[in-house]
Amino acid sequence: MRRTRILTAVMALAAGLLAGSPLALAAPSAPESTLAADTYTWKNARIDGGGFVPGIVFNRTEKNLAYARTDIGGAYRWQEPTKTWTPITDSVGWDRWGHTGVVSLASDSVDPNKVYAAVGTYTNSWDPGNGAVLRSGDRGASWQRADLPFKLGGNMPGRGMGERLAVDPNRNSVLYLGAPSGKGLWRSTDSGATWAQVANFPNVGNYAQDPADTSGYASDNQGIVWVTFDESTGTAGNATRTIYVGVADKDNAVYRSTDAGATWSRLAGQPTGYLAHKGVLDAKNGYLYLPYSDKGGPYDGGKGQLWRYATATGIWKNISPVAEADTSYGFSGLTIDRQKPGTVMATAYSSWWPDTQLFRSTDSGGTWTKAWDYTSYPTRANRYTMDISSSPWLTFGANPSPPEQSPKLGWMTESLEIDPFNSNRMMYGTGATVYGTENLTNWDSGSQFTIKPMVQGLEETAVNDLAAPPSGGAVLLSALGDIGGFRHTDLTKVPSMMFTSPTFTTTTSLDFAETNPGIVARVGDLDSGPHVAFSTDNGANWFAGTDPSGVSGGGTIASASDGSRFVWSPAGTGVRYATGFGTSWSASTGVPAGAIVESDRVDPKTFYGFKSGTFYVSSDGGATFTASAATGLPAGDSVRFKALPGTKGDIWLAGGAADGAYGLWHSTDSGKTFTKLSGVDQADTIGFGKAATGAAYQTLYTSAKIGGVRGIFRSTDKGASWTRINDDAHQWGWTGGAITGDPRVFGRVYVSTNGRGVVYGESSDASGGGGGGGTDPTPTPTGACAVTYKVTGEWSGGFQAEVKLSNTGTSAWNSWSLGWSFPNGQTVSQLWNAEYAQSGATVTAKNVTWNANVAAGSSVTFGFTGNSPGTNGKPSAFKLGDQSCTVA
Repeated sequence: MRRTRILTAVMALAAGLLAGSPLALAAPSAPESTLAADTYTWKNARIDGGGFVPGIVFNRTEKNLAYARTDIGGAYRWQEPTKTWTPITDSVGWDRWGHTGVVSLASDSVDPNKVYAAVGTYTNSWDPGNGAVLRSGDRGASWQRADLPFKLGGNMPGRGMGERLAVDPNRNSVLYLGAPSGKGLWRSTDSGATWAQVANFPNVGNYAQDPADTSGYASDNQGIVWVTFDESTGTAGNATRTIYVGVADKDNAVYRSTDAGATWSRLAGQPTGYLAHKGVLDAKNGYLYLPYSDKGGPYDGGKGQLWRYATATGIWKNISPVAEADTSYGFSGLTIDRQKPGTVMATAYSSWWPDTQLFRSTDSGGTWTKAWDYTSYPTRANRYTMDISSSPWLTFGANPSPPEQSPKLGWMTESLEIDPFNSNRMMYGTGATVYGTENLTNWDSGSQFTIKPMVQGLEETAVNDLAAPPSGGAVLLSALGDIGGFRHTDLTKVPSMMFTSPTFTTTTSLDFAETNPGIVARVGDLDSGPHVAFSTDNGANWFAGTDPSGVSGGGTIASASDGSRFVWSPAGTGVRYATGFGTSWSASTGVPAGAIVESDRVDPKTFYGFKSGTFYVSSDGGATFTASAATGLPAGDSVRFKALPGTKGDIWLAGGAADGAYGLWHSTDSGKTFTKLSGVDQADTIGFGKAATGAAYQTLYTSAKIGGVRGIFRSTDKGASWTRINDDAHQWGWTGGAITGDPRVFGRVYVSTNGRGVVYGESSDASGGGGGGGTDPTPTPTGACAVTYKVTGEWSGGFQAEVKLSNTGTSAWNSWSLGWSFPNGQTVSQLWNAEYAQSGATVTAKNVTWNANVAAGSSVTFGFTGNSPGTNGKPSAFKLGDQSCTVA
C-alpha cells in the first residue's frame, strides 16, 4: 500500500509545477526585508517521521556525531543528550525548493565540524533548478553552496543507493560525487568549493527503472551511485590511493582506481546481472562488501545477492544469506561493526510481505542469522521485540494475519548503520521512520534485542491541507501525503493514530462545519475503497461515505457551515453535492470538473468554486453554480481561497504564476467582484486566525512575496500592512500547500511544507500590540437580552443542544459571556462557536474572536454536546454577565 511513499506527494507538487506554479529557480535572494518584523518561535506539530530516510551517516572519528538525509525533507543531525534529531537545512528557501531533496551526505572524519550535502530533488522537468553541493564548517548550522551544471535527484529512483558523495579520509580537501543522468563522476580538490568532472572515468551508467517513461522520472539513467575510499592505502595529508566506485550498470557495476583517481578500471571477476547498491569496506580485514539487487529501488527489487571482494587477492565470494532462488527481494542496506569488523549486517530492502528482513553475520559473511524466521509457517520467531509507544501510529491501524505482524520492521530499508563507537547501537531507515536499538549484541547472545523508533525531531510529511477548528478537542487537523493525516489535541505529543476507517494513503483535502465543528469531512487517495469519510466528533472517529461513479482520487471537499451538506470535487469525475453524510451524491451543474471547492462559513447553502481563472458561486447547496463576472484572477489552477468565518461572502483568494496574474485578492460580495491587494507581489496561501487585541478583523496569514521578499506574513489590519514572521533560517523550501491561523490563540500559525511536516509558529507578542497579553477582560455588555435553548438530539446518556443569544437592546455588544446552571447534573462534553468553562452545574460560555460583536437586534448561536445521567431538564435562567435574559 505504501510503496508509493513520497511519489504521491511529489506528483501533487509536480502537478502544481506543470500548472504554472512559481517554483522556478530564481536569481539570488532579494535584500533583507525592510517590512515590520515579529519574533517567532518555530516548532513542528509532532508526528515523528512519516517519510523515507534513505541515508544515515555516522562520523568515523567523533563519537555520537551522526546525520540523516531524507528524500524531500532535508537533512538532520543527531543530538545525543536528548536522543533526537535537529533539522539543519531549514534555511533552504522558496526559489531553491529543490534543495530540500538530499541525494547524499558526507561527514568529514578528519575535521568533524565539516559536513557536506548533495542536494536537488528531481532530474527531470519537475525541478527546474540544478543541483548543488552544500558545505558547512559548523555541522550544518550554516552553509555555503557550490552550484552544479546538472540536476540531482534526492527523490528519484535509486535514491537509497550510496553514498554518492564521499570525503577522502586522508586528504579531506578531496571529495568525489557520483552524478545521475549520464553526467559521470565529479571531483573537488578544494573542500567542495568547486567541482570538475573526472574526464577519464570510463562509465557514466546505463540503468533506468523504466526507459519508456515519458515524464523523465523513471527513465533517467541512475548514473554513479556510490564512492568508497580504502583508507588503508593513504597517509594523513596525502590522497588515498585506492577508490571504489559503483555504477548503475548491471554488467559493469564496480570500478577501481589505485592511483588516487588518475586512472580507473573495471574490477575484474565481478558478478553481473545486478546493481551494486552500496560498497562498504572493512579495511582491517581487507573486504569490500556489496549488496546487489536486480532493480535500483527503493520500491522495486525481486532478486538479490550479497558478495564479498578480497581487496588483497581479488577473490570474489558469494556470501548471500539465502539462495538467489529463494529471494523475492534485493539487498541494499549494509553495515559493518567498526569495533568488530567481522560483524556484518544487511537488509532485504524490498521485501514488502510479510516484512523486511535483517541479516547478521559475525564471521565476515561466512554464516548468517535472521532477525526472524518461521517455526512452522505462518508462525514466526523473532530475535527482537518492538516498542513503538513513542510513535503508536506505526501500526497503521493494521490487524494483519500471520505471518504479517504489526508493527512491521519496515519497508524500503536501504539505510542501515551500526554506530562505529558502540556495537550495541544500530539505526536503520524505513519508508516511514528511523528505527534503532541500543542492545543489538543481544542478537548474538540469544536473547532478544529491542527495536524502537529513533526519529523524534525528524519530521518528514508532505502537507496538503490544514484546518484549525474554533472549538472542540482538536487543535489541528492535517491532510498528509502517504500517511493520511492526524488529529492533534496537543501539538507537543505524537497522536496515537492517523485517520482510519478508512485509512487513505494520501489525504488531499479536509473541512469542518464552521458553526458545528464536531462535523468534519476528508477526502483522499486509496488503491481500493471509498475516497470520502466523515466524523461527527471533531475528527476523533470516522466512517466511510459512498463514492459516486467514476471517482479515482480525493480532490477537494467543502462542508456547509452547519454540517448539513457537502460539496465534493473528486478526481476522475465532476463536482457532486450531497445532503447528510454522502450516502447519495448528485451532480452539480454550472461548475467544471476539477474545480477547487470551498464553503461560505456563515450561510450553509452557499458554496464557492474556482477553475482556470473563473470563480463560481452556488446559493442552493451546491446543486447549481453560476460563473462570476469577476475578471483579472489567475488563469491557472495554482490557487487557494477561503471564506472568512463569521461574515457571509467575505472571501480571500491567493495564487497565480509569475507569467500572469499573481497575488492576493479580496471579495466582500460572495465573489461577484474581487479587489487585488496592491502591496502583495505574489501569494500562494491564505488563512485566518484570532484577531489581535483591539482589532476588528481576524488576523490574515499567507505564504507570499511582499516588498520583494519571500516569507510567511501576517496582517492584523485586513491586509493594509504586513509583518514577515519567519526569517532566513526558517524557510522550509516550498510552503505553498496550506496555511491557517489558530482561532483560539493570537499569533499562532500553522504552515504546510513539502517534506518538513507541519510547522507552527508562536508569536512573542501574544496580544498583537493591544496589551493585555491576549487575555480579554471579562465582558460586561449592557442592554436587554433573550435566550432560546433547544435540545436538537438525544440518545442514551447524552444529548445535543443549541443556544441562541439575541441582543434585544439598543446598543451593540463587542463581547459577551452567558451563564446558566443545569438542573439535572448534565455536563458539557464539547462546545462550538464559543469558549466555555463548567464548575459543578454552572456553565459559562464566552464569545470567540469572530462572533464577539453582536449588533442591536442581532443574535449569535452556539451549540454543544453533553452528558445527562437521566433526566435532561432545560436550564430555567440565563445571565449575560450580571444581567438576566428573557428565556424564549
